[in-house]
Amino acid sequence: MGTDTVTRPAPTGGLGSAEAAARLAVDGPNVATAPPRRHLTVRILRQLTDPLVGLLLAAAVVTTVLRDYPDTAVILLVVAVNTAIGVVQEVRADRAVAALDQLAAPTARVVRDGRDVVLPAAGLVRGDLVRVEAGDVVPADLLLVDANRLRLDESALTGESVPVAREADDEVSAGTVVTVGRGSGRVVRVGAASALGRIASLAATTRPAATPLQRRLAGLGRILGLAAVLLSGLVFVVGVLGGRPLVEMAVTAVSLVVAAVPESLPAVVTLALALGARRMAASRAIPRRLHAVETLGSVTVLASDKTGTLTEGRMAVQQAQTADGTRYGVTGTGYAPHGTVHRDGTPVAVGDELRRLARAGLLCNDATLAPPSDDRPEWTGVGDPLEAALVAFAARCGLDPQRTRTAWPRVAEHPFDQELRRMTTVHRSCDRRYLVVCKGAPESVLGTPLLDASDEELAELNAAAHRMAGAGLRVLALAAALVDAPPPDPARPVGLRPVGLVAVGDPLRAAAPQIAAGLTAAGVRLVLVTGDHPATAAAIAGQLGVWQAGDPVVRGDTGEAAETPAQARVFARTQPEQKLDIVAGLQARGHVVAMTGDGVNDAPALRRADIGVAMGGGTEVARQAADLVLVDDDLSTVATAIGEGRRIYDNIRRFLRYALSGGVAEIAVMLLGPLFGLPVPLLPAQILWINLLTHGLPGVALGAEPAEPGTLDRAPRSPHESVLGAGLGRQIVVAGALISAVTLGAGVLAAWWDRPWQSVVFVVLGLAQLGVALAVRAPRPAGGRRGNPALPLAVAASALLQVAGVVLAPLRELLGTAPLGAVELLACAAVSVLPGLLLWLARPSAPSGGAAGGDPPTEPGRRAGRVGQAGSERRRRT
Repeated sequence: MGTDTVTRPAPTGGLGSAEAAARLAVDGPNVATAPPRRHLTVRILRQLTDPLVGLLLAAAVVTTVLRDYPDTAVILLVVAVNTAIGVVQEVRADRAVAALDQLAAPTARVVRDGRDVVLPAAGLVRGDLVRVEAGDVVPADLLLVDANRLRLDESALTGESVPVAREADDEVSAGTVVTVGRGSGRVVRVGAASALGRIASLAATTRPAATPLQRRLAGLGRILGLAAVLLSGLVFVVGVLGGRPLVEMAVTAVSLVVAAVPESLPAVVTLALALGARRMAASRAIPRRLHAVETLGSVTVLASDKTGTLTEGRMAVQQAQTADGTRYGVTGTGYAPHGTVHRDGTPVAVGDELRRLARAGLLCNDATLAPPSDDRPEWTGVGDPLEAALVAFAARCGLDPQRTRTAWPRVAEHPFDQELRRMTTVHRSCDRRYLVVCKGAPESVLGTPLLDASDEELAELNAAAHRMAGAGLRVLALAAALVDAPPPDPARPVGLRPVGLVAVGDPLRAAAPQIAAGLTAAGVRLVLVTGDHPATAAAIAGQLGVWQAGDPVVRGDTGEAAETPAQARVFARTQPEQKLDIVAGLQARGHVVAMTGDGVNDAPALRRADIGVAMGGGTEVARQAADLVLVDDDLSTVATAIGEGRRIYDNIRRFLRYALSGGVAEIAVMLLGPLFGLPVPLLPAQILWINLLTHGLPGVALGAEPAEPGTLDRAPRSPHESVLGAGLGRQIVVAGALISAVTLGAGVLAAWWDRPWQSVVFVVLGLAQLGVALAVRAPRPAGGRRGNPALPLAVAASALLQVAGVVLAPLRELLGTAPLGAVELLACAAVSVLPGLLLWLARPSAPSGGAAGGDPPTEPGRRAGRVGQAGSERRRRT
């Protein structure tokens, strides 16, 4: 990961690059102790401790005692292949998750070679000078050099929820969160030696909890295992009563249990989730928790911030009005410090009033601009995008940001306060006087207790602010005064004079209206939650196509947000606790809520939401609280991630349909065969061979199927729905019945014609299951290419091995089969395609999406919402 150099002058005392590299070589990277890598032997033993694999091993012992070595060989081959597949899948899943952790690695702002740079926190060394501000997670143990109203949330270490004030010469610990103010400090401990590292070392061996989907599938596996044992026991009883040897039927029953239940399902699911998360990361969406991959497919409401998500995130001052009532337009590209000032389209010189307005916005500001570099072709803002726009505005008005800030050094400040909705700074002038500057929302800055201005001046400025906001612009008011002494309370200065208004615009992303329409088609309701003026929020929502004149605009500053109207699409002037109310209200109505955010004040709502989505350019607190991080801050990436979540869940259900239908068919054939004159339809080795071929490569290949056409044009699923819900259980029974019907029919005909009927049953049962794998694959888009060539290749390879079981003499001896001629094999193949062909012809069309405008009407949906809310509450408490 490269570094981003910023133009803000850094204090002296930072390390040089060479010295930092030397210390890094001695101390190692600033990362907590990684969990010990599981040895290959441990991984293998974990696979062998599976109860169903234990049944196989028990069967191998029985067959060995009976000197039935061919069956023993097949059973051990099945165990070896299943174990190898499980180990490989576990390793691949661990690697995929490790890659995600690397992508989501936190960063830190540190002084190197006399400049501020942003670099991975893992690169910090002892002695580094690190800057922290509100929203940052402290990246290492620091000894504070300076602190300005610095308060930290140390609950991650102490459990104390009340933020703690810290001053210069205090130590702050890694993992604590800056809630207010800013400061800088020298690194004193890194990595495992830090406070957070010591705790992380203790927890390094803790195994992560299973995802909700894994828990549901584990419960399903127990039910299926119990059912398979009962039915296999019935097969055992029928065989013994039919005169078959007791031990042979015992081995058959055990083999049938293992063949009927897809014992590799948990590993397949873990792999699908991990690789799906990796694919999301390739699309610039980094899941920080695997469960996010699963939950994304059921999102019904996306509560989105505006700046940088729906808009380009490159804000610029487009209009300005000075205190004397003069209006200006400003043009420029992005954050480049070049542009023009005009009136009614005609360029004009920058006068003293406009220069004072630009200077006030520059000084009451924490952002800087980064010039183009080799890996960054454009000027970019470092810090809050709105404040970066004010820096660029000052430059376009002819001010040099660095020289101006040096000439007016800041001596006191009150950082932006969510409650007061303004920021105040105090600067010393060259003549020992002090310039007090206040910047914030017009209704806050233009308050009469703050200003020394006439009612007429305030009325004119308020009217101008309303007009600018109505055009979809975000309006800031600025006031200033030159005084002899600093104010005793910078948060509430008095006697300021209005300097003017600036209107900052952030144009919608070109694809934003299409994204909003696509989310609506997918059954996902887009809700705009912003701190902007109601007129600004409504204008943006109107451009998105999710709001029309007459629709409600819920205001947070009047307490309306707590009500959360059912059809509300726009929430303006919201505060952090109101975002929590909005999320909770939507969840109470049965919605599964995804919430976007980028600031420290968004963290509670991100945790409360079913899926918290953090902007990659936001604060570290937001990223740590979120389930999904958008590297590119583009909302279209969320739509892509929702589609990926649905694709993964569809493929898991596809695998279940395929694997369980084969298990149903095997049990039905063994149970019903004696009733049709087939005493023992299959030997244990034959059952296990079929299981090995059908649950191996084809099963894994099904997990890589592409998304179905219209994946984002159907209503989201309910997380309360069973994994076998929506008709999947019925489809499994139907497919299993078709497979067993053609298998028994072929066997009965072969017995009638005095042919080796058991070998016919063996071939038809295996090939019919492979045909079903092709029938349940994802439909191909009209005119599109098939996106998963691995599946037909896997089916073809397995089919050849299945036929080899009756063609090759060594396999015939191993499996106990008899040779079949070419005509008989063709007849078996022709019969085997019938189940898959019937299922393919009967495939229903893709379901259409539901409306996203109202609340889910069903009781399961309401229950799902309560389940999601309860889960979110558990996460929030944790």
